[in-house]
Amino acid sequence: ERQQQQPQLPQGFPERETWTRQMDFMMSCVGFAVGLGNVWRFPYLCYKNGGGVFLIPYVLFIFLGGIPIFFLEIALGQFMKAGSINVWNIAPLFKGLGYASMVIVFFCNTYYIMVLAWGFYYLIKSFNSTLPWSTCDNPWNTENCIEIFQLANGRSPIIEFWENKVLNISDGLDEPGVINWELMLCLMAVWVMVYFCVWKGVKSTGKIVYFTATFPYVVLIILLVRGVTLPGAYDGILYYVKPDWSKLGEAQVWIDAGTQIFFSYAIGLGALTALGSYNRFNNDCYKDAFVLALINSGTSFFSGFVVFSILGFMASEQGVDISKVAESGPGLAFIAYPKAVSLMPVAPVWAALFFVMLLLLGLDSQFVGVEGFVTGILDLFPGKYYMRYQREIAVAICCLLCFIIDLSMVTQGGMYVFQLFDYYSASGMTLLWQAFWECVVVAWVYGADRFMDDIARMIGYRPFPWMKWCWSFITPCVCMGIFLFHLLNYKPLTYNNVYVYPWWGEVIGWCLALSSMLCIPVSLVYKLSGAKGTFREVCTISSYSNHCSISQHIRGVESIERVALFMCIIQILSIGLKNKVQKQQFIVAVDALELDYGSVTSLKSIRITHEKAMCVFIVTRLMVVIPLQIDHNASPPQCLLSNTH
Repeated sequence: ERQQQQPQLPQGFPERETWTRQMDFMMSCVGFAVGLGNVWRFPYLCYKNGGGVFLIPYVLFIFLGGIPIFFLEIALGQFMKAGSINVWNIAPLFKGLGYASMVIVFFCNTYYIMVLAWGFYYLIKSFNSTLPWSTCDNPWNTENCIEIFQLANGRSPIIEFWENKVLNISDGLDEPGVINWELMLCLMAVWVMVYFCVWKGVKSTGKIVYFTATFPYVVLIILLVRGVTLPGAYDGILYYVKPDWSKLGEAQVWIDAGTQIFFSYAIGLGALTALGSYNRFNNDCYKDAFVLALINSGTSFFSGFVVFSILGFMASEQGVDISKVAESGPGLAFIAYPKAVSLMPVAPVWAALFFVMLLLLGLDSQFVGVEGFVTGILDLFPGKYYMRYQREIAVAICCLLCFIIDLSMVTQGGMYVFQLFDYYSASGMTLLWQAFWECVVVAWVYGADRFMDDIARMIGYRPFPWMKWCWSFITPCVCMGIFLFHLLNYKPLTYNNVYVYPWWGEVIGWCLALSSMLCIPVSLVYKLSGAKGTFREVCTISSYSNHCSISQHIRGVESIERVALFMCIIQILSIGLKNKVQKQQFIVAVDALELDYGSVTSLKSIRITHEKAMCVFIVTRLMVVIPLQIDHNASPPQCLLSNTH
């Protein structure tokens, strides 16, 4: 009934979507942030860096960097009601941050999906009575293929399946070779799935993630139950959590912990900002940030028990030390784990379960990343340029463009191209650079206290001051410290520690990295050079909150927060109110409408109808144009007290 009474937006003007339920937002964030890195990277880092001791720097960096920036990005999107580019209208000089995040997430969308294509290929091959990577009697096997793992000068069948069948890898980056048509069809199938997950917006995405974000946990539990019942599982888990206190003194342990936080929390990609922009204005994003952080890090730690219970079984069966089979990244997903699964009874079933989990873990990260990119693009076009099916067309163009680039990764030299993207375009350095500037701009350019006030207008209370301290001092120092460590300890990219990339390959890699990192200073210089006025005038920041979230609420003719309305009114009145008399007239008019002028500073939060919002807007606007002659010692004019206003 309330919806029927609300006026409709002008035809052709799109109203911003919101999540059907708040749980849709939570599940989307879980699906995006909890990805393959939680399963194949964290367990290995924990094992390599002292077992349970690694959790000390890891948990510390969660509170020093992970949660503060995670919360900052979601809150920015929710308050500004904008994607990764327009959200930086809070500081237009630094809008390059938005372009940088768009470049990074585009590169991620381009290469990350290759892991899903490989996983989909393995999943199809799992539906055989005998797993093709468990024997040496296949056409792609060489004479060096030996099924007994520990024999010297031999190659495992799983390695030959991976390199000779799946990748059909060439000798180097300068030998691209031919396209693997089977792998290309798998890639196309995954892109089609991504398209239909995103094309209708958050209304459909919010439903799909209920399955893609939860089913992997079901599979993880099943694999853990199976893993702990296998011989050698206890030794594997012990290797995973056994503390080595001497590791705490090594700088690399702390760097790995910090880098893993920024990587697994999906910080700096702009997708979290896009997801937050679809929240209700008064959603408690502060609480959401802590819940999502707990789920993310808890999943990483839990996955380690699943992985190392299976690897312990594999080491026991092969009679080797677990350090010989423990791997990270694609090596774990497509070599170590499939090899371990092939040793289990009913191997095809467990292989299919594992690759279904792998596919779903990556799928929701992929399509939410595409959603974030498309949201940023569509926000650049004003409502007057709205056209029917523009979202569907934008998603199709994005998917098609990425697919064309991905064709270079399904060739014989595709793995070398994949590693270039992985090592440079979305590396630790680019994400840390982005996170550093996000904190600096919000805390020192826009103002940490001011942003805390904005958050209070949304959620009704100020977050703990720890957030402000992190944005202003701690997190930027952490980001820059790890960034400089990466820069000073830079090592040229290699494949399998054997193949060294040519010099021109390094140049391409650095071009990928700098294409996002240079967006910030280049955009800053461009805006300063084209601005009119003195440098001081150009860099002056308005003292008024003039945010897209406020205007969006008014455009959407829905009920809005009183504080948001007052900030809008104050912005309007700042045009014409130049003396105390006019300001007093404003207070009189507000009192006549039975509203509390003091709530501007007390941050009270109540609902206000669209009709009353329009009344306040009209009255205050008239006061600017036609100053009223009022006796300030008398009661408000009766004309302002009438029901007709």
